[in-house]
Amino acid sequence: MSDQKPRSNRFWAKVAGIGLVAGLIGGGVALGINGVIQHHEAVVSTKVPSGSNQAGGTKVNGNKAELNTASTKAYNSVQGAVVSVINKQKVQQSSGMLGVFGIGGQGDSSQNSNSGKLQTASEGSGVIYKKSGNAAYVVTNNHVVAGSSALQVIMSNGKKVDADLVGSDAATDLAVLKINSANVKTVASFGNSNSITAGQDVLAIGSPMGSEYANTVTKGIVSAKNRTLKAGTDGTLTSVIQTDAAINSGNSGGPLINMAGQVIGINSMKLASNNDGSSVEGMGFAIPSNEVVSIINQLVKNGKISRPALGVGMIDLSNVTTDQQKSVLKLPSNITKGVVIAQVEDGSVADNAGLKKYDVITKLGDKTINNTSELRAALYKYKVGDSVKITFYRDGQQQTVTVHLTKAASATDSSQQQQTEAGE
Repeated sequence: MSDQKPRSNRFWAKVAGIGLVAGLIGGGVALGINGVIQHHEAVVSTKVPSGSNQAGGTKVNGNKAELNTASTKAYNSVQGAVVSVINKQKVQQSSGMLGVFGIGGQGDSSQNSNSGKLQTASEGSGVIYKKSGNAAYVVTNNHVVAGSSALQVIMSNGKKVDADLVGSDAATDLAVLKINSANVKTVASFGNSNSITAGQDVLAIGSPMGSEYANTVTKGIVSAKNRTLKAGTDGTLTSVIQTDAAINSGNSGGPLINMAGQVIGINSMKLASNNDGSSVEGMGFAIPSNEVVSIINQLVKNGKISRPALGVGMIDLSNVTTDQQKSVLKLPSNITKGVVIAQVEDGSVADNAGLKKYDVITKLGDKTINNTSELRAALYKYKVGDSVKITFYRDGQQQTVTVHLTKAASATDSSQQQQTEAGE
């Protein structure tokens, strides 16, 4: 192609350069390669080496790769139990042209002929873990089903069925759905999450970006088995499994499985960026299966989770000025972490135990308490009816008291109760 004009050569050089830049910033790798190849063809005449295949004679060789690996076996044993969860909510939709331009969407109700119509608000994932008679049970995340007016499940074969909410728990971000078992062919089993180890292979299965990509599987390892993060809507600290298996929006509620095909966690969240806005990759988190089993059994049995409540409002000691720590709370200088009781409800568990306003709790049982999230997490380890020793400071003196956890947190007004349990 030596008769090409220099102008043409300059054009292809620019294409190659653009392609390289695009590849470096996260895309366009194919464009870069293509540009380089075309530029090469424009300036060099390529000959077929002696003894090589004739042009057009390339063929496909037999696949020598192992197709039935541990990963494929694990995936095939579980994928039939993995579903997409559709959250439908009522919407206000104007029938007039003004609504198209965002005018009058909240206007005259006479124009809202489709008011109350159900529309897909979000999509997530879930896994069928139990089949009993005509019913089958699906575990997913609470945030997947939150605010729903109706729920649907899309089976692995694409069939869409209605689902009922059995119960949900905001603190652990778990929920259980019930569907008709007629179309259920596969049920997943749980493995012991206490037995996992960092570095072991795992698979995440779900519907990233929605049901269009249902039954997507990604592979990674367990990065850490006991990460402490704030989970749920109340900021409760919980222990989670960290994995680098790719997890995206829509994976929530899907299973994290080991190479035996056992569910060892429910994928719940990912870290997408740090505090300075820098993007983060390969940091997903799953609720351990042992915690999942404990919660879903209670949800199926009672429809809710009963947790003990102290009946107090609290603030972190770190939010109290140093001057107030000394003048009001009269704390020793070495006490810098804990929670301060801001109020005590009459007749509450704390009131009956003799706890008072301005007491500073530093320990619950054997657990050192640094903030309200840690207090709530420690408290939730106990059941209604249990007794636990609380270590606190009053007027600068360390004291202890045994609290009898006779009252449960309200399930009907969780947000208000959470503020009262371990107020923020």
